[in-house]
Amino acid sequence: MIRINQLALEVSHGPGALKKKAARLLKVPEAAIEQVTIVRQSIDARKKDNLLYSYIVDVKLTDVKKEASVVKKAANNNIKIETEKPYRYPKHGTGELKDRPVIIGAGPAGMFAALSLAENGYAPILLEQGDPVEVRAKKVEEFWKHGDPHLDIRSNVQFGEGGAGTFSDGKLNTLVKDVSGRNKKVLEIFVESGADPAILYDSKPHIGTDVLREVVKNIRMRIIEHGGDVRFRSCVQEILMEGENAYGVRLEDGTIIETEVIILAVGHSARELFAKLHEQKVYMEPKSFAVGLRVQHPQKMMNLSQYGREDAGELGAAPYKVTAKTTSGRGVYSFCMCPGGYVVNASSENGRLAVNGMSYYKRGGENANSAIIVSVTPDDFPVSGPLGGVEFQRQLEEKAFALGGGMIPVQLYGDFEKNQTSKAFGAVSPQICGDYAFANLRELMTEEMNLAFIEGMKEFGRKIKGFDREDAILAGIESRTSSPLRIVRDEHLESNIKGLFPCGEGAGYAGGITSAAMDGLKVAEEVIMRYNAF
Repeated sequence: MIRINQLALEVSHGPGALKKKAARLLKVPEAAIEQVTIVRQSIDARKKDNLLYSYIVDVKLTDVKKEASVVKKAANNNIKIETEKPYRYPKHGTGELKDRPVIIGAGPAGMFAALSLAENGYAPILLEQGDPVEVRAKKVEEFWKHGDPHLDIRSNVQFGEGGAGTFSDGKLNTLVKDVSGRNKKVLEIFVESGADPAILYDSKPHIGTDVLREVVKNIRMRIIEHGGDVRFRSCVQEILMEGENAYGVRLEDGTIIETEVIILAVGHSARELFAKLHEQKVYMEPKSFAVGLRVQHPQKMMNLSQYGREDAGELGAAPYKVTAKTTSGRGVYSFCMCPGGYVVNASSENGRLAVNGMSYYKRGGENANSAIIVSVTPDDFPVSGPLGGVEFQRQLEEKAFALGGGMIPVQLYGDFEKNQTSKAFGAVSPQICGDYAFANLRELMTEEMNLAFIEGMKEFGRKIKGFDREDAILAGIESRTSSPLRIVRDEHLESNIKGLFPCGEGAGYAGGITSAAMDGLKVAEEVIMRYNAF
């Protein structure tokens, strides 16, 4: 296979243009090319009057024996022979399992760990405290309509099948360097489960919350078809231990499931279980993360800034990414950017309120939104120790709940600067799932953090015209950006308690859907290499 990097074409190019351009670069007739496969597609928007797609493509010649000579003749540093190997599960180990492996949490890490083990004959048991995604979605809609009295603390935006990412933009890009092929394997499974095949090559792939719900359900059915067991409303309250060895789990209803392999794939909001694990002397440590406010702008404004036109057309709603280092030393940056999306009430505890962003597959909403977040470290936490970050989040969320009277507190950016409560919206109309109320969001974070936020917004306004406009809508608090702690694991991915494998975002080893799913695969591989199939 021949790989061509940096193959550029106008965004309006026709279906035969890739093959034609590839043939020209390879100096061969089009008839000599059997197949052109897109590996990566990105938008080159440096010249707004000449938008381009930049491709990486793999080319298969009708006579594969000539590929090496064609590459040599092309004499182009962007053309080479590609030898990428597909992902393969490891060989089974020789250890004997007495009981089926148990996986806690049906987010991306848990589902992909379960799928891997199921497909390799280990008959895993996947435990999820929330509901199947179709039931969960109905409960979330009811909560958005009626507020805190309708919050199910076991099944909400944070908890339930699919994890927190199910009610997000469904972005699949990751900064993890992947030499194992896990990234591609994850994307392939998503496509096989109903996602758009374009995620295999789009440089900024996303599924969308609506499509992701179907994908999650299909992965569940695939786990079951291969011998796995998916159990909902099964909240794990305790890891059962003898000395430094795990031997099972106790559920909220008193049920005990014995096993010598427990994959702990909970999300970053599993606060009750974190506290129990800390009590049981499972090693964990506090971790830096970030908190802030979600900001809404007109999507047309972002399209104009990124693409030079308000109507993005076939390019789709424009994303953005901004970052700044403030004079206080704190980083300020965008997080979970949702083109054409909505701000949502993402609470999971009564009397506490958190927000997130969400987009549908078509990203057709009027606004772009992202969290503009400020970095925090354990020095900012109100108490020391591994659970200090959890307490920090809870205090912020209690303030947010109080400020909005149980509704999402919102404010115009100009009024945030002036330290006054807003009275009316400007030209930006809110796109929010859940009730909201005007409040002074300056009362949420410390003043040092507020000033860092303002400094960041002004810096972003110099990069994207209008970013710091006075009528941009703020909502708070964005407190669930990543896990506030890390459960320590060794080089074999095991905690200090033997048989307990911390995994994914909640354990502090991932930062999004794809990286969590990849970590799920990674931990499952460790189990496969240790044990024979159940």
